[in-house]
Amino acid sequence: MASQSRAAEPALKGLDFGINEWLVDEQYERFLHDPDSVGRTWREFFTSPVSLPAQRAGRRATTAHAGSDEAAIKAVRVAALIDAYRARGHLAADTDPLTNGRGDTQPDLDITAFGLRDDDLPEEFAVDGFTGRTTMTLHSVLNALQESYCRTVGTEYTHIRSSQERLWIQQRTEATSPRPDVAEQLQILYRLGAAEAFETFLQTKYVGQKRYSLEGGESAIVLLDALLLRCIRQGMSEAVIGMAHRGRLNVLANIIGKSYSDIFHEFEDAADVRSVQGSGDVKYHLGAEGTYRALDGHALAVSVVANPSHLEVVGPVAQGVVRAKQDQAVGGAQTDPILPIVIHGDSAFAGQGVVSETLNMSQLPGYRTGGTVHVVINNQLGFTTSPANGRSSTYATDVARSVDAPIFHVNGDDPEAVVRVARLAFDYRETFHKDVVVDLICYRRHGHSEVDDPSITQPAMYDRINDRPSVRKLYAEALIRRGDIGERQVDGALRDYQGHLERAFTETRALPVAPSPVPQHFADVQKAAPSAVSTAITEATARHVVAVQTDPPEGFTVHARVAPQLLRRATMLDAGTIDWATAESLAIGSLLMDGVPVRLAGQDSRRGTFGQRHAVLTDRHNGVEHTPLNSLGSGAAELAIYDSSLSEMGALAFEYGYSLARPDALVLWEAQFGDFANGAQTVVDEYISSSEQKWGQRSGLTLLLPHGLEGQGPDHSSGRIERFLQLCAQDNMTVAMPSLPGNYFHLLRRQALGDRKKPLVVFTPKSMLRSKAATSGLAELTDGAFRAVIPDDTVDADRIKRVLVCSGKVFFDLDAHRRKADQTDTAIVRLERLYPFPEEEITAELARFPAGAEVRWVQEEAQNQGAWSFVGPRLERLADQPVACISRPDAPAPAVGSARRHSGEQRDLVLSAFN
Repeated sequence: MASQSRAAEPALKGLDFGINEWLVDEQYERFLHDPDSVGRTWREFFTSPVSLPAQRAGRRATTAHAGSDEAAIKAVRVAALIDAYRARGHLAADTDPLTNGRGDTQPDLDITAFGLRDDDLPEEFAVDGFTGRTTMTLHSVLNALQESYCRTVGTEYTHIRSSQERLWIQQRTEATSPRPDVAEQLQILYRLGAAEAFETFLQTKYVGQKRYSLEGGESAIVLLDALLLRCIRQGMSEAVIGMAHRGRLNVLANIIGKSYSDIFHEFEDAADVRSVQGSGDVKYHLGAEGTYRALDGHALAVSVVANPSHLEVVGPVAQGVVRAKQDQAVGGAQTDPILPIVIHGDSAFAGQGVVSETLNMSQLPGYRTGGTVHVVINNQLGFTTSPANGRSSTYATDVARSVDAPIFHVNGDDPEAVVRVARLAFDYRETFHKDVVVDLICYRRHGHSEVDDPSITQPAMYDRINDRPSVRKLYAEALIRRGDIGERQVDGALRDYQGHLERAFTETRALPVAPSPVPQHFADVQKAAPSAVSTAITEATARHVVAVQTDPPEGFTVHARVAPQLLRRATMLDAGTIDWATAESLAIGSLLMDGVPVRLAGQDSRRGTFGQRHAVLTDRHNGVEHTPLNSLGSGAAELAIYDSSLSEMGALAFEYGYSLARPDALVLWEAQFGDFANGAQTVVDEYISSSEQKWGQRSGLTLLLPHGLEGQGPDHSSGRIERFLQLCAQDNMTVAMPSLPGNYFHLLRRQALGDRKKPLVVFTPKSMLRSKAATSGLAELTDGAFRAVIPDDTVDADRIKRVLVCSGKVFFDLDAHRRKADQTDTAIVRLERLYPFPEEEITAELARFPAGAEVRWVQEEAQNQGAWSFVGPRLERLADQPVACISRPDAPAPAVGSARRHSGEQRDLVLSAFN
């Protein structure tokens, strides 16, 4: 390799490629890394130095030396021209339907930029297999390059590092594409007609209603049709679509198979909000499951995931749904039998960071789905924001280059090219199991919504749009002009589809209007509590779960710092000192033995942020990994535990989607610190807390949020209890802060085994992980159950003058002070479940004490944070007296930055609780 590089250097220095010098450098770098990754012409050029007279002549080489050296040099220049088109031809492609067939002129693609001239056009040059030929005239080369790279498809793929992938795309891009037969043309025309007729029908019948139409981008239906046909032919079982609201109703009608009458009912506002949709959502956010029916009679299960207006967050949700379904698929020849399709808007794809997060997850072990087909419906406009103000990149899709995804830019007004690209994208995904992007460049015929006037901010653009016929009309005219089909076929297909719509509309209007529903009130207490479920385990089960953690495979060397921790877990069972990590492993292990799969993902979750979990062991000598809880026996379910990327929003959205499709599994997401959930607030607000009310969508996802003020500063203290409690209503989720490992154990098992799936938010400990005071005995696991309230059984109830109610770690500080000060007149009651608020248990506990006993709420968080604003009114009502809040004073930050100041504050807080 060294000799090759030295030989090539004189040639590189002696030849002038002007503004395309970058291309030679790029080819040379590839050659140095792998000589077979470049064409033969480049290999010969880099391994055979050009003659010294040619080097000295420099730019005059073409006129001073007309022999074999000149021919070789020109062959290299032609090779550089070909590779320049491969790398940059997309910039000159005719992909914008609003430019009337004019791509951007690219000076660096002109032959003169490569030292070639017009009189070279008839000359034959070696082309190293370009278009399957060994030699071609320069004129033929240019025609072929224009046809392959500068028509209505612009292909970006030379950024991909894999030479195998580049060659695969290159060969298919440069091959001659046969024109579709009449049957395929009629299918394209039918799909375009269906898409257009649906939108114009809604525009006519429901004037002024928002629907976020697909007009201008109707080829998206053709694209989806081509993808799903490919799925059927590949033997796939299902496709899952994630998309925002643009074109959603059209996709539901023409791809998912949602009935027109159901859609019209939603426009009539006739849906009953007491249905499974709860209080409901706007029609262009709703999800659906259906069957895609091809025109040839074949069918495929297909679904669209419900989404909020936070456009791109649906992407990782859809990925999670697909991964869960794939994990459930057993057997069959298809490796990834479910296709994820995510449809984006151009502004959102470039502007929203969750896109990058999700792309980054695409090849990670815990998140890969075998490749996603991303479709960008590129309106060339945001709401009113132009690309010049909406992104810094050339294309809206440039972020996808970060994961070596190929990007196909296609003119939305060339539906035949759209079909070719859809097939190519699908085949790439199937071949390489990677993400691929189709940038469908089109336009938006109306404003962001149909009531908006876009000409106010883009007058010139909308003058062109208003003058432009629809893609269906343009395609029909082209087919008639070419003689492929007749006018009768064109008109017949459109009339047939319009007839279906009119009949459905008439039937919808004939139905009686549903009466206004009476709002349904949900109890915040346990009127709708889940049925009792046994969460205790046998002692034999506990010992078996611990044993597999302390018995590594033969020849496996556990790290010297980890082995003692695992061995201590065995002694804890007998000593009655089960800590949090052991209790958690017992909960998960026993669930696996019960046949319940468990998935846990988060940042550093396999080891545990605080070095407590060690669910996956790494051999000290060879790096081999071992997951002890996957050695429980042949009948046990699988533990899937993953370290996530450094992402919150994308990662949590993925786990939410996973939990939807796997109600049989315990699915947990763990934040590195509780406050890191801030980065996923959109997921909490739009999905976890409200999806059941909006969409009738139930999730059993569990969030583990390490929480506690321990002098670590503002950013590693609070899981923001107050934010979650603010979202609690209508029995939508469970929020808990257990203070004992045994209660945590039962909480996890209850979440997995209960018959009502609700999200669970657990504020987990940090310092308490190793606290001797915060341990549990084996009997608590074998005989007990989850306790929403832990009563104070250490005091004489009749002598109590003060009752402190608290949650979490602060109990141990309060209890330590009480013991030290011997204040036997104070009871400390632990509220372990904050929501649903355990009114019956609290009422029963307060009734044990004298009526005159003062009740106080104690929290270590600031008064404007923590649980006080939620718990206070409820506690006062149950205590039938004013309840004081003992806390830190109101503060904008969760905690102070000084450990010394924190200790002083904590000491004062504890003293105040007893004064």
